[in-house]
Amino acid sequence: MAYWLVKSEPFVYSFERLLEEKRVVWDGVRNYMARNYLRDMKKGDRVLFYHSREGLEVVGVCEVLQEHYPDPSADSGDWSAVDLGPVIALPRPVPLKQIKTTPELQNIGQVRMGRLSVMPLTGEEYEKILELAREGSESQ
Repeated sequence: MAYWLVKSEPFVYSFERLLEEKRVVWDGVRNYMARNYLRDMKKGDRVLFYHSREGLEVVGVCEVLQEHYPDPSADSGDWSAVDLGPVIALPRPVPLKQIKTTPELQNIGQVRMGRLSVMPLTGEEYEKILELAREGSESQ
């Protein structure tokens, strides 16, 4: 299994909406590196869902339901989409500020290449973000 992080502005598509709809076509990616990462995703891979521009935090976990196929929103070009489905909302969102100050997360794309909308994570990075989401949530 591989691990990923995808970003969406919550006013465009939120994790809450994914929880309601149960499945989304992750399309509209127009960066070649991010497109190639979409093509590397396999069914069952785990994906962290990050709210960008508003919130700036990891808010949930989803999984790849359908591996890449031609992006239905593309008028031209060689673009890809995948289908994602929700797994669980995090018990506590993990803000970008916390990610940036966590030593184990200094190499993730969100810190190094903040504009990239799809990026790989190591298993250790994925688990560390889940650990941060659990910290303090027991008392809530």
